[in-house]
Amino acid sequence: MTDEDADTGEREDGDPGDTAGKGDDAGDGGTGGTDGPEREEFSPDPVAHAEARAGMTVDELAESYGDAGFGASAMAEAVDVYAEMLGREAVTNFVGLAGAMVPAGMRRIVADLIRDGHVDALVTTGANLTHDAIEAIGGKHHHGRHDVPELTRREHDETLRAEGVDRIYDVYLPQEHFTHFETHLRENVFPPLADAVGADGEAGGGHAHGSVSIQRLTEELGRANAEANAAAREAGETEAGPGIAAAAWEHDVPVYCPAIQDSVLGLQTWMYGQTSSLSVDAFADVTGLTDLAFDAEEAGALVVGGGVPKNFVLQTMLVTPGAYDYAVQLTMDPEASGGLSGATLEEARSWGKLEPEARNVSVYADATITFPLLVAAARERVEA
Repeated sequence: MTDEDADTGEREDGDPGDTAGKGDDAGDGGTGGTDGPEREEFSPDPVAHAEARAGMTVDELAESYGDAGFGASAMAEAVDVYAEMLGREAVTNFVGLAGAMVPAGMRRIVADLIRDGHVDALVTTGANLTHDAIEAIGGKHHHGRHDVPELTRREHDETLRAEGVDRIYDVYLPQEHFTHFETHLRENVFPPLADAVGADGEAGGGHAHGSVSIQRLTEELGRANAEANAAAREAGETEAGPGIAAAAWEHDVPVYCPAIQDSVLGLQTWMYGQTSSLSVDAFADVTGLTDLAFDAEEAGALVVGGGVPKNFVLQTMLVTPGAYDYAVQLTMDPEASGGLSGATLEEARSWGKLEPEARNVSVYADATITFPLLVAAARERVEA
């Protein structure tokens, strides 16, 4: 270095010399030297950069996400938390499932979690149960389009309506499947419940005399789905499995549906009750879910989406001595609007729904992407 270079503060490589707050330690994250400022928040934890190569397992990819930042690091942490939830015998696992997860193709993942003992209680929507049953009895959801370049959005949906096809974003469902579903309910699901109510009022179980709980209704739906699916498979009418409600029925996992009225399943239940003794007690499920939470040594919540299932899962801790020890949320909704679906799990802690020291993480991305990755990576880690 020449005297002139020294006078101008230039290094031999041409980079500017040190300025205030930039000593030799700045290049290595402040790990060496004593010239940097005092730092309380910062501690060295360099981004190592994720790896993506042929032959990686899902869990290896998820672990690699932990070397990155932003949503990738949140996804890696979610796998860590969920794997611990599944791997600890003491944890009672509650799952909240909102959104159109069955039409989107997530049905088998949920059913397999139930069959393999990773779900102790499921809270979901009437819509998911409706679409689950449609597939169990032989119906199919189909790939479609949410946008057709040569048509306006309105013209596209008017065309579908004229053709008798319902659209769920880019998934199509022919309306005749709802007709088959309604027949299934009226012939195979509702009559046993109505007969039981008419005979003895289904007394007990925390619900009103002369009614059934929603959980009892979903249980009967699971039984009927399993039987109808077995017959359809034997006849070669479907290759689909019996699904979520059937898996829950087969393995004695309670399925709660607190907003069942907001679905075709709920509408059909109400309509059948107009000409029969069938009546549903909307409050009875609070007893079953609360008892399960009360008896849990440790509790974990996996919340997919938001809405009523999310809050029904979380609020049960308000009437128990404890709170959730683990929680994972998969959502796309922002918190700034103050809405339930985007509310953070940290906010839930302020209400007493999570323990102060609970392990929790939220991943903000499309659940049809994050849910399979989360489950596959966590199960690989736990079951390996």
